[in-house]
This record gives sequence, C-alpha cells and structure tokens, in this order.
Amino acid sequence: MRTDTATSRTAPDAAPPVPLRRNWRFQALWAGQAGSTLGLQIADTAYPLLLLALTGSSTLAGAFGALQIGAAVLFGLHGGAAADRYDRRRVLIVGDSVRLLACASVPLALALDRLTVAHTLLVAVVIGATSAYTGPTRLIAVRSVVPPEQLRQALAQDEARMSGAGLVGPPLAGALFGLGRAAPFVGTAVASLLALTSALLVRFPGRPQSETVDTNGGTDTSTGASTGASTGASTDGGSLAGYRYLAGHTLLRPTVAVVLLINVAGSAMLLPLMVLLRSQGTSSAGIGLALAGEAVGALAGALLVGRLHRLAGPGVLLLAVSWLTVPVLLAPLLPGGAVTVFVALFTVGLGTPTLRVMIDLLVFGRVSDALRGRVVAATMTVFTVGMPAGMVGSGLLLDHLSPATVLGTVAALLAVGLVPATAGRTLRRADWPEQSAVQAAAPTT
Repeated sequence: MRTDTATSRTAPDAAPPVPLRRNWRFQALWAGQAGSTLGLQIADTAYPLLLLALTGSSTLAGAFGALQIGAAVLFGLHGGAAADRYDRRRVLIVGDSVRLLACASVPLALALDRLTVAHTLLVAVVIGATSAYTGPTRLIAVRSVVPPEQLRQALAQDEARMSGAGLVGPPLAGALFGLGRAAPFVGTAVASLLALTSALLVRFPGRPQSETVDTNGGTDTSTGASTGASTGASTDGGSLAGYRYLAGHTLLRPTVAVVLLINVAGSAMLLPLMVLLRSQGTSSAGIGLALAGEAVGALAGALLVGRLHRLAGPGVLLLAVSWLTVPVLLAPLLPGGAVTVFVALFTVGLGTPTLRVMIDLLVFGRVSDALRGRVVAATMTVFTVGMPAGMVGSGLLLDHLSPATVLGTVAALLAVGLVPATAGRTLRRADWPEQSAVQAAAPTT
C-alpha cells in the first residue's frame, strides 16, 4: 500500500515529453536520414545515366542498380548483427564516412578525367554495402530518441521524408545533370555529408539492452503475460536470428509475406506499364509524371496514418491495401492513359505510409532491443529482394506476352497469393501493440 501511495504522488510530477517539433535529437537524426535517402534517390538516377553516357550500354547502366541491391542483400546479414553487437553510433559514423568517401571520389575523378566504369561500379557496391549497415542502425537510432506515446507521430513524419525524397530525387538528379556532369554526384556527396554530420552531433543509446524475446507476442521483460511463450535467446542465434524470429512469429510471418507479395507485384508492374504507355504514344515526361502518382499519394497519405490506424486493426488495413493493389494493376488497361495510371497509383500510394508505419510498430516495436538490428535487417532484406525478383519476372513474361497480358497475370497471381492470408484469422484479428498490452494487463474476473 505504501508503494502505491508513493507512486501516485510521484506520477503527477513526471514531466510531459517534449513536443516532437522541439525534440532536436529526433529532428537532427531525421534530417540526416532525409539527406541519406535523398542522396540514394539521386544516385539511383544519376549513376545509370552516367554509365549510359560513358559506354552507351544499357546493360552496364542496369548493372549499377543490380550491384547495389546485391551488395545490400549480401552484407545485410552482417549489418543487422553489427547493430546488435557493436556500438550503434559508431557503426553509423563508420558507414556514413565510407559512403561519403566513395561518393566524393566520383566528382573528383570526373574533374581529373580519370573516372572508369570499374570505379563507378565499385561505388555501387560500396553504397549498397554501407546501406546494409547504416539502414537498420539509423532506423533504430531515430526511434530510440522518441517516447512511446509520440512514436506514431514520429513515424508519420518519417514517411513524409521517404515519400518526399522519392518524389524529388529523380527530377533533382536530372536538373543537376543540366548544370554539369559532375553536379548530381556532388549533390550525392553533400547529402552523405549531412547524414554523417547528424550522426556525429547526436548521441543516442548505442549499446543494445538484453531482453527476452517473445516469438509470438513481443518482448517480455517482466511477467510473460503477452500472447506467447518467451525464449531467452535475444543475444544468441547469430546473423540468421532475425530471419528465424520472423519465420517463427505468428503475426509477423504472414505480415511480412503479404508485404513481400505487394513489393513483387508493384515492381513487376513498372516495366509492362512503361511499355504499354509508350505504345499508346505517351512521352517520356508523361510516363514519368504518371509513375510519380504513387509518391504523391504517399506524401498525402502520411497525413492519414493516425486516422487509418484508428479506423481498423493492422491486419485489416494490410489486407485492404493489398486487395486494392489488384485493380490498380489493371488500371492501365482502362481509357485515359497516363492520367488513369496517375490516379490509380495515387490511390494505392495513400495507403503506403500506413503500411510502413504498421510494419514499424509491429516488427520494430515488439522485438527485443538486443535482437532488433537483425530483425530490422532481415525485414529490409526480404523486402529488397522482392523488387528485383518482380522486375526480372515481368521482363521474362514480356518476352512472350503483351504488356496487357502481363499486367493481368501479375494481378491474378497477387490475388491468388492473398487468398490464404485473407482466409486465415491471424491478420483479421490482429490488434495494435498498445491494445495488446492493455488487454494483457487487464485484470481477469
């Protein structure tokens, strides 16, 4: 009774959290992450264009993205483990420093007229490899400086960063090319410098805390009252522990699988969509504007995250956006050309931030801090692998089928893949972590 009284007296004296806009550590890390993302978006456009100008080979131009993704996947295993085993701030500083040196070497080589194809492709490997280390670490760092009650608001702001960079990056790369051949690569180096500066200025919890992992319901730090039995293997299991956690978690397994399906279908849509619009007489600028619909929708959707999360549970929202993607894949077959495509992509883009924040809350919020880096890396790697898989698959189908038939095939395959997840009860009955915690703590009668 004495403990309860003391608690009741001290609780009102607890200081309220600083408003997010005045949380300088979060805003500084967010600015660094925005710089990193914008730099990657510029690089994804500028480097293939540079290789195309140097060699005239579309194969070498495409090799930049392939090597970047391949390095990110290959080093992703160790990148997550490094975030769990070493000081995260040091991992972030070292990774950003290496990427800055690699990006700065390109405009320097251009100024000296010494840039080679091998040099450019090596930079692709360095960018991909360093993102495997800095990606999970930066995600954890940004979330570690925000109190739990502000997490959803912070994640929504983070989604605005992602969408804004995706919208601004490609045209900015083209505009910088107009200023000079080295300009976009100077811009990429400056963006990398911004990311490194934020890592140097902001201190955040560097060492992961040892906790117990709950493979069904989350992190169990006290009584084990959550939805599953706990396993005391938070710091064991090696680099593959994150994948085993995702595969063994009752809710996260179908969640990640459904998002992977969406990523594969979305990337498979791009090539036949561009071929179809081109056959309808749409200009390159018109195709670019049509494809920007998803980024514009995601930027607007960042404002709807809180409302949509209050509207339904995470599984229901995931299934709703997933099934909405099916008719979007068929929208290019309707009249209207680029305008129809823009509207369809804008519509599905509205739900993208909601799903990303949902994944963040479900995956990153429930996992033990000692395992979080590996789970984050595993999630990012699984989603990354889905994109080239979809592009390669659609390319193979286009060798034998018309663009319209390929889009119809992708839509049908997505619908078939969604049936098991929709028929099951796991996603339809899933609650937000806050609701699960309240239900677990509620007294029984």
